[in-house]
Amino acid sequence: MIKREKYIKQIRNFYDSDLIKVLVGIRRCGKSVILQSIMEEIKSKTNNIIYLNFEKTNDLMKASNAVELVEYVNRNRKDGKCYIFLDEVQEVDDWQIAVKDLRLDSKNSIFITGSNSKLLSSEILTLLSGRFVSFRIRPFSYKEILEFCNEINREITPMDYVIWGGFPARFNFNDVESTKLYLEDLENTIIFNDSIKRYNIKKIIAFKKIVSYILMNNSRVYSSRSIHKNIKNQCENISLNTVIKYLEYLKEAYIIDEIPQYSTKAKKELSYYCKIYNADVCFNSLRVNNNRYDIDHNLENIVYNELLYMGYNVKLYDNAGKEIDFIATKNNKVFLIQVAYSVVDEKAYQREFGAFSNIDNSNQKIIITTDNIDFSTSTVKHIKLDDFLLMEEL
Repeated sequence: MIKREKYIKQIRNFYDSDLIKVLVGIRRCGKSVILQSIMEEIKSKTNNIIYLNFEKTNDLMKASNAVELVEYVNRNRKDGKCYIFLDEVQEVDDWQIAVKDLRLDSKNSIFITGSNSKLLSSEILTLLSGRFVSFRIRPFSYKEILEFCNEINREITPMDYVIWGGFPARFNFNDVESTKLYLEDLENTIIFNDSIKRYNIKKIIAFKKIVSYILMNNSRVYSSRSIHKNIKNQCENISLNTVIKYLEYLKEAYIIDEIPQYSTKAKKELSYYCKIYNADVCFNSLRVNNNRYDIDHNLENIVYNELLYMGYNVKLYDNAGKEIDFIATKNNKVFLIQVAYSVVDEKAYQREFGAFSNIDNSNQKIIITTDNIDFSTSTVKHIKLDDFLLMEEL
């Protein structure tokens, strides 16, 4: 497995800090592997390391609550600087109390991972008194996929990524059917089984239908009301509040991101106008019939995920009623980005390039497509998808 240096480089500066290092992200995205890589680096200077993975029953039995966790660490740590790694710590009852107690010893350096955003809820942040630094981990980017596939001597294409995404373990399977079986099992585990158990969901069939509807409508404008309107014929007696609640569950588990639009007219974010992007595009592709993959929306979703990996702050952009897919900002640089499968067709060209009309040239305007022909103009830069996926920054 590759080292994922992009993330580790960010975390490395905090190895010896008394700040709690918090790694969050959707399950199976590679947080545990990153922890293992960090431990290997630290082992070069000390063996005073404690690691517990609370997804494993044996580890959870050792410390299932705050008191047991503190006792276990104090019983097993050695004198001097101790590095404590707590994987999927949200499985431990009152874990935050234990972590706060352990942090009081300046000789402890604590790393924790979790797959639920409540790990950083306001109540917990108050308890930890802001003494933490967080890192959002995501499935493989395309550059990481190439690095990993080079290790296992496997070829990969951008279109494979656009369809099946970047969950690390799926690259152990070479054929489509095995890949789909693995991803279906992963989805059942991290979306349905976990959520049903964690939130004590009673209307299981309705929950699955609503979640499936949301995940197959990635990269689209939505509102809770529109989802409720479209799903209520399939799910009797489902209220708008229930739909809102289920959306929150998906966001809490890092399964979807909700992105607001920035309006040039209002000069602010519009909280009522949002798009949903999946943490991984496979959640859309698993739901298609007859291999008719939703390339257009998955492509936009992939660009969104890659921009985040590059470190950009990303929002939707409204140009006086004409939607531009993204406004991406980083280091005081602003980019307006439109994504399309192709602009070879004249109507598609006029539609996609027309979104930039009446915008001054103070910010870079970019269009990303799968076309091999360069459609750049004097004011709009065209980037081929294959080239974009290899870029460190725009």
